[in-house]
Formats: sequence, C-alpha cells, structure tokens
Amino acid sequence: MDSLLNTYRKLISAEKSDFKRYLHSDIDWNERMTGITGARGTGKTTLILQHIRNNFPDRNKAVYVSLDNLWLSKNSLLDFAERFSVYGGTHLFIDEVHKYPNWSLELKNVYDNYPDLKTVFTGSSILEIYKSDADLSRRAVKYELHGLSFREYLSLEKIIDLPVLPLNEILSNHIDIADDIRNKIKVIPLFKQYLKNGYYPIYKEGIRNYFTKITNIINTTLEKDLPSIEKIDYNGIYNVKKLLMVLANLVPYTPNIEKLSAEMQLNRASTLKYLHYLNKAALTNQLLVPNKGMSLLTKPEKVYLNNSNLIYALNVDDASANIGNVRETFFFNQLKVRHDVNLPKSGDFLIDKKYTFEVGGKGKSFEQIKDLKNSFVVADDIEMGIGNKIPLWLFGLIY
Repeated sequence: MDSLLNTYRKLISAEKSDFKRYLHSDIDWNERMTGITGARGTGKTTLILQHIRNNFPDRNKAVYVSLDNLWLSKNSLLDFAERFSVYGGTHLFIDEVHKYPNWSLELKNVYDNYPDLKTVFTGSSILEIYKSDADLSRRAVKYELHGLSFREYLSLEKIIDLPVLPLNEILSNHIDIADDIRNKIKVIPLFKQYLKNGYYPIYKEGIRNYFTKITNIINTTLEKDLPSIEKIDYNGIYNVKKLLMVLANLVPYTPNIEKLSAEMQLNRASTLKYLHYLNKAALTNQLLVPNKGMSLLTKPEKVYLNNSNLIYALNVDDASANIGNVRETFFFNQLKVRHDVNLPKSGDFLIDKKYTFEVGGKGKSFEQIKDLKNSFVVADDIEMGIGNKIPLWLFGLIY
C-alpha cells in the first residue's frame, strides 16, 4: 500500500496546472459515488488530481489510485478501501476502472460497506456504467468528459478567457458577441489552428508528435480498452480498426450497410456492432433521426469522425481533409455536449428537435432551409454574421 501512496503524492506534487476543464464546475463533488467517463487523452486524470490538490489541504484525507497499478494484481480494491478508511481517509479517487476485473462489483461493495467514504472513479468512454455486472445505476452519478472546446483552447493558450455561452444566447445575440471578441483577438487563424490540433489537451506536450499521439490513443483504445469491456478477439479488433480507416476516407458517410459489409467482408450484424463500438469509443459520432434510440442494431443515418483533429490525424496530409467535412464535424462535436443532435428532413443538423442548421463556407445561402422556422446558416471563415447567419467558431463557446 505504501507504494500506491508514494505514487499518489508524487502525482499531486507534479500537477501544477491552474487551467480547469468545463466539467470541473459541473460535477457535484459531494455525491457519495461519481463516475467520470471519456475518451483517452481528454484529461480525466488531470481533472481529479487538480481537484485533490485544490480542495484537500490535508492530503491524507484523499487518495488517488490507478487500477492498472501492479499492487492491485495481488490485492483487492475493496481491501485498499478498507485500509484507507481505517486510517481516516474520506475521499477515494480511482482511475482506469475498466482495467480492473470485477470493478463494478467491488465499487458497489465499497459504496455499501463504507457510507462515510466518497468515491470518484474514471473509465473509458466505452464503459457503460449502467450495464455493469453490479447495479451502480442508483449509486453512481455519471458525467462524461469531452475534449477541449474552442473556448477552452483559447483559455489554455492564455489568449483570452471567455464565458460559456448558451445556445439561445448565441442565436439571439451573435452579432454583438462576435463583434466584442473580434476586437480583442484575431479569431479566424486561432480557430483554424484549433480545428487541426486543439481538441486533445495532450497537444500542449508538443505539436510535432501530436498526430502520432492521437494514433497511439486510437490503438490503445481499440487494442486494450475495448477488449477489457467487450467480448472481442484479435480479428475483431483488426476489423474495427479497418472500419475506422474506411470511414475516415468516406465521412460524412451515409451508411449502406450491405455495401459496407461486403467491403469489410463481414455480416450485417458484425458491421453494425463494430460501428457501435467506434461510436462508444468516442472515435466516431453517429447522426440519427429524432426519436431513434442508439443500440447495437441501430443503423445510423450518417457517420462522422468524433472531432476535427481526428480528420487531420487519419489523413496523410492537410489536402486530404475535406473542409466541408471538418466544418460539420466540428459543429456536431461541440453541440452534442449540451444538446440533442439529429438529422433533419432538410439541412445538416436538427438541434433539440427545434433548430435547423445548415453548415458551410462564408458564401453559404439559405436555399435549402429558406422555408423552415427556426433555421440558421452556420458559416466558416467569417468573423461576424448577420441575421440568421452565424459564424461557425461561435459554436465553440458552448462549453
């Protein structure tokens, strides 16, 4: 146990960043059990280490432990929780739960046996807390951490600190908001930079190897995280990877499952299952019609890569990254954090079953949505909009 505590103290001492992710203020840290899921590289570990550093002057009251630590190969999480509680600990922060056998059952036992112990755990975006072996649905409050928004990117780069803007405020007051911001910064070049290499916080470690690190994230997610949660063998992992690369060259893709299955040499059920895995792994986003639930057998109406940085990382050069795809991917990626995003009958995106958006370049017209109520054009390469034409970059301030 001493080795776990020493590792915890070293990590807390090394965590110096004052930049806080949007989710930090959303979380109710007073809950008895909290689950935080999210894609690799989005900053889950940093989030909880920061919280400990800033809220526990007595470091002995809290402890951080990653469940891939070798100590836990011979000792149980439940034993660790018991020892920690006996010595006066009150807050247990557990990282990488998906790497630990029977994680849900042991967390349930921690919750039931130690009512004075508050527990926060993190896991892969693939993790389905409410479908775990033990019933955590009435015990754990779940949150999902997404990658950096454009607003967060500007703050992390120490360029400008902007408030979170609700969608209705952007729609009703976008001209004044954009005018105020453009008088302070050159927003378009910064936005283009973010689209290419600003979504995963690991870009701060160096841009030169950023795409290589994204590739490593993809491989680790599919080769290690996915098999730890789903029953999938080596051939299955290979096919999921292959499917991702096929989609990377097709997105935004309207799936023809029979044609895609033939190209992948898979049956229909396997193709749908692998599409589902990619979506759960936060590597793709699936666009559905309203009121259509997500499941293993659901055929998406349209498939995108999860974020614009993935587009650049999975293409050999910038010329291969279609700008129309980049724009739509960004809009989908940012809006889904706070809103329901669906495929409309006309236009590109339907938000909260109320607002229709058509996304394009600065010359984009209203032709396709001119007769629709609550419809808007979202235009790239403009600092300010007019009427119902709104700059694309503004939607990066939603979280």
